[in-house]
Amino acid sequence: MDSNLFYIGFIVLLALAFDFTNGMHDAANSISTIVSTRVLTPKQAVLWAAFFNFIAFMVVPHAVASTIGKGMIDISIVTPTVVLAGVAGAIAWNMITWYFGLPSSSSHALIGAYAGAALVKGGFDALLLEGWLNGWTKTISFIVIAPLIGLVLGYFLKVITSWIIYRRKLEKVNKWSRILQLFSAAAFSLGHGGNDAQKTMGIITSLLVTGGVLTDFAVPWWVMISAYTAIALGTVSGGWRIVKTMGQKITKLRPIDGFCAETAAAASIFTSTYLGIPVSTTHVITGAIAGAGSANRLSAVRWGVTTRIVWAWIFTIPAAALIGAFIYFMLGLIPGLA
Repeated sequence: MDSNLFYIGFIVLLALAFDFTNGMHDAANSISTIVSTRVLTPKQAVLWAAFFNFIAFMVVPHAVASTIGKGMIDISIVTPTVVLAGVAGAIAWNMITWYFGLPSSSSHALIGAYAGAALVKGGFDALLLEGWLNGWTKTISFIVIAPLIGLVLGYFLKVITSWIIYRRKLEKVNKWSRILQLFSAAAFSLGHGGNDAQKTMGIITSLLVTGGVLTDFAVPWWVMISAYTAIALGTVSGGWRIVKTMGQKITKLRPIDGFCAETAAAASIFTSTYLGIPVSTTHVITGAIAGAGSANRLSAVRWGVTTRIVWAWIFTIPAAALIGAFIYFMLGLIPGLA
């Protein structure tokens, strides 16, 4: 029993390490717009984002944790080693995409790697695919829907604000836009922390159930606090390679554009979180930035960069699944870990 608890404890720490890399990888999502518009310095921006990442546990419902923990993979076939392989595979994919500066989805990396390991363990029966509104259909459909919501809202918010500020002095517009962007960045960081930290919460809770530590699926308070702390610390560490892609390469942003993009993205993420859908904050903010930029003119958006990002989205779940499956297979060669 002691060795089993030690093994589970190690996987919990690894899951929190993934949460940390999630924050580091996705720091760009939270701060890229507010840094590129020079409303805050990078150091100020990461502290601002990390604070709201952490306090999200007080204001965000925790339906996403249930979807990840028991709504996509049959928890009865899950073992601690399946969780270990899933988390390790997600970390590996995060590090690969971070190294190449690709703003891929940490959320989908975790889902893919977890599913890949579960498939090796239990075949396709391991995936909960019954019903047209199951966790998989909602998650995969929102790969498209969530960024589209961000794009459309970003576009129309920019159009509306452009009418409001028409013929007003540029100095006043920039002053109020900078103030408003502080609030929009805070809202986006709340949404980011609230949706993303819950994925780790769901994984850890399912691990505790399958490891016999818990009798039913209910997120313990210490798991919740640990997950939100880890993602906040990861955000503080920053992901500067991706900040450059998100904040500078998609389109040139002004404070008013940043406000529109962050507000649109926050609205999309909060909607998804309320519905219990694990979405990619990377996808959403990319769509929102493109929407706000295209409201100026379509040529203002560097669609070639956006297309490269979309390809990273498409490959994330299957690539992470292959990595998770390979890690589980290799762990299975160790006696007692299958």
